Amino acid sequence: MSATALPQYSLRPRAPDRMGSGFALAAGVHLLLLVALGLGVSWRSADIAGVEAELWAAVPQVAAPKAVEPEPQPPKPVEPPKPVVEPPPKPVQREADIATEKARKEREQKQREEEKEREQKAQREKEAQERRELEKKKADEARKKAEQEKAQQERLEAERKKNLERMMGQLGGTGAPNSTGTAAQSAGPSAGYAGRIVARIKPNIVFTEPIAGDPVAVVEVKVAPDGTIIGRRITKASGQKEWDDAVLRAIDRTEVLPRDVDGRVPPTIEIRFRARDF
Repeated sequence: MSATALPQYSLRPRAPDRMGSGFALAAGVHLLLLVALGLGVSWRSADIAGVEAELWAAVPQVAAPKAVEPEPQPPKPVEPPKPVVEPPPKPVQREADIATEKARKEREQKQREEEKEREQKAQREKEAQERRELEKKKADEARKKAEQEKAQQERLEAERKKNLERMMGQLGGTGAPNSTGTAAQSAGPSAGYAGRIVARIKPNIVFTEPIAGDPVAVVEVKVAPDGTIIGRRITKASGQKEWDDAVLRAIDRTEVLPRDVDGRVPPTIEIRFRARDF
């Protein structure tokens, strides 16, 4: 590289007097500045010769790969801030409103309890009515059954009496004209005949219920001439219906009574049945 040589100047001022030398020095410095500025402008305007240079490396080197700039990433979308939802302010309830609401709830609760009580009462009355109707139905059925049994008993009694009268009429009576008896002839049983009848009936008595006291049942038995029992009835109850029924059932099972010593059977016999004897 070449450059134009600057002229050499030798500034050696004389030694004037003190005031004049100072003025001269200042003027010389300004003059030098002006010259330097002119030379500098002319030097910048001159052509600069080119300079060539070659660089040699002692060892061969491989160039580094070109740096690959990363692809720019798209900016992430910025989510807008979520709006803050504030709960609506609670209405201020006055004490009067609170008291009114409480009274309403208590009134509704009382109404529900009263309704429940009415339903329960109606259900109880319905069940009681059903029980009364059932008991009445059972009582009616029992009464009808008793009436039917009584009617059947009376019918059997009438048939037996009718048969007895018919048989007595066939045999012919020997009593007085004003006699009210139905026997063929007037006659009384022997002394031991009643015991023989009781002995015949006693094995047929079946009674397992406890007996209170000493009940005695008096039964009137109507018998055909051959000893066949054609009727019986309680003329004096013992006070214990179970014992009376047991005696009647035993007479029905016996069916035929034994003949007396004379070979006859009284048409009507009254027999006493004492419970303690059986």
